[in-house]
Amino acid sequence: MASHLQGLQSSLTRRACPVSLNQRKSVGASLQRCRQHRVVVASAAADGQSYMDRDRAANKKLQALKERAKQHLASILEQQAAASSSGNGSSRSSSSSGAVDTAELRAKLENAIRVMQTGLVERETEVRLLMLAAMCREHILLIGPPGTAKSEVGRRLSQLIQGAYFERLLTRFSVPEELFGPLSMRALEEDKYVRQTRGYLPDAQVAFIDEIFKANSAILNTLLTILNERLFDNGSQRVKVPLVTLVGASNELPESEELDALYDRFLLRKEVKQVTVAGLTQMLDYYAGNSYDDGDSVTPSSSRGARSTTIQVDPSARLTMDDFQQTRTSALAVVRVPQHVIQLLADLRSYLQEKVEPPVYVSDRRLVKAVALMQVAAYCNGRDSVSEYDCLLLEHVLWQSPEHAPKIADWLLAQLAVDDGMKQVTYLLKGLFGRACRSLGGVTEPIGAIREECGQLRGLLAAKLTQINTNLEGGFPVVLDNLWLGREEGEAVAAALVPKLQKTKVAVEQLLFEVATLEIALEENSDAVTLANLMPKHWADFIRNSPMDEVKPIGTTPLRI
Repeated sequence: MASHLQGLQSSLTRRACPVSLNQRKSVGASLQRCRQHRVVVASAAADGQSYMDRDRAANKKLQALKERAKQHLASILEQQAAASSSGNGSSRSSSSSGAVDTAELRAKLENAIRVMQTGLVERETEVRLLMLAAMCREHILLIGPPGTAKSEVGRRLSQLIQGAYFERLLTRFSVPEELFGPLSMRALEEDKYVRQTRGYLPDAQVAFIDEIFKANSAILNTLLTILNERLFDNGSQRVKVPLVTLVGASNELPESEELDALYDRFLLRKEVKQVTVAGLTQMLDYYAGNSYDDGDSVTPSSSRGARSTTIQVDPSARLTMDDFQQTRTSALAVVRVPQHVIQLLADLRSYLQEKVEPPVYVSDRRLVKAVALMQVAAYCNGRDSVSEYDCLLLEHVLWQSPEHAPKIADWLLAQLAVDDGMKQVTYLLKGLFGRACRSLGGVTEPIGAIREECGQLRGLLAAKLTQINTNLEGGFPVVLDNLWLGREEGEAVAAALVPKLQKTKVAVEQLLFEVATLEIALEENSDAVTLANLMPKHWADFIRNSPMDEVKPIGTTPLRI
């Protein structure tokens, strides 16, 4: 346009045409405006070039920080892999728990379980629960039809520990003398009401009472005292009884409210079903002698009947009464119960009493004893801390009716499959990000303190990743090597949890990368805008949840002209 005006001006001059003063002024003004426009355009182009240079430099710095964060993450994962490989064979327990030296006790228990379940088909869980009840000095209730080896497991335990054994079948007409012994005639002559207890329940270490819910009121009160306090009122004296565990059996659940207290005394409960078709041939082969081996520890007699078995155990591998008496005491003194396990137990009771129809009542006493049971279970597994996987035993503790057991198991698996602890870690990371933004934006908070907390969070996530990899690569040893879970039960749990663990692993690695990114940004003393570009999701969350008067000075920068 300027060249056009200049051409017009020179053309007018050459032609010497008469031009008014106003025309000359108009052309000159237009020419001046064009010169000014050319200057402005040139200045804007220079500023644009400078802005693009700054933008390219910022992007280059951003990419360099991201690359450093990836390298930092790779170093973390390499260290974690080394720690995981060095720790795989060192312990059979979860990496989140410390170790307790109970190798000798565990070896005895493994041998006892193997011996007791020899010849019993599909009774592995019952045998393990009975052993756990004995180690806890608690009692177990077996619900099921007649002829399902309920009494056999109790009888085998008494042979295993070589303790006094007592067995009775109750009826509606059973009298106290059948359980607690006859009255002493000589004592009656002296006006004393004393029973001869030798060979009866007050003298037994292992007891089996069939159809226990047919106990009448004359038997009930004395039985409750023996079960709970291990005391027996014999005349004017209250004496201690040596009872380790009592196995109760019944074909049906209690119907009368007066039996609720007795029902609650059995901490462990298990429904015993008939042998399945798949296991029936194995059972028949064994008792027909087809699979009998002279080396078996449980030797059937010539009758081949389950009621005629004798147990042969190496004396050095035999459980002693000291083992049963001291294990519970040692476990309660050594094993701690983490807060997340306590919360899981409380949530489970709330679920049973508020979400299940009809509601499942769980007494306070049962909850307290459930915690002690999990401590003993962890101790026997060689751990000094209860794991969330020990809560799987609650399937056999908290139900009131057998149909509640699978509901409890499903709820526990759902909770264990949740990215346990990940929500809390995410919350902590968001807090650290917000503090880092304020500190880098000018708020006077020491960056060193934030970097230290980032390191602690990184260590927590690395330990979690180590535990996950150990479970995934080692076939879930925390479950499969659990002394109190049967092989099939452990495999089913592992199969249900592995897919969720794989998702948890991805989430943990992502959180580790974000922590590594924050550490690198703090190390470089980057500004808040760079931090926002590095972690945009956390920045968006920070803006949404922070007061505007804090966000505005951090998240804006003046334009440079």
